[in-house]
Amino acid sequence: MGRLEEALTDCNEALRLAPDDPGALDSRGFAYLKLGRFEQAVVDYDAALARNPREPGSLYGRGLARLGQNDPEGGRADLAAAKALDPGVAEEFRRYGLGE
Repeated sequence: MGRLEEALTDCNEALRLAPDDPGALDSRGFAYLKLGRFEQAVVDYDAALARNPREPGSLYGRGLARLGQNDPEGGRADLAAAKALDPGVAEEFRRYGLGE
């Protein structure tokens, strides 16, 4: 099992214990994003943002996932909102090999 699959297992267990945890939802969304599973990433980021709508990492991740789903308007809107909240969020994602 690869590291991302292990991360998904850990996130799933965390969500089993605390189904509404925005941090676990965000982390699982990130793992799905890294795996190129954009639809699942958007679902998790949506759920995380429903609980914490001003989280720049969730907004930025959802923006990248939307771009991956060929939703440039929604993706750009999320990316801009994330950068307005935290100008360093793009650099943080680039460190993990993700970005615009």
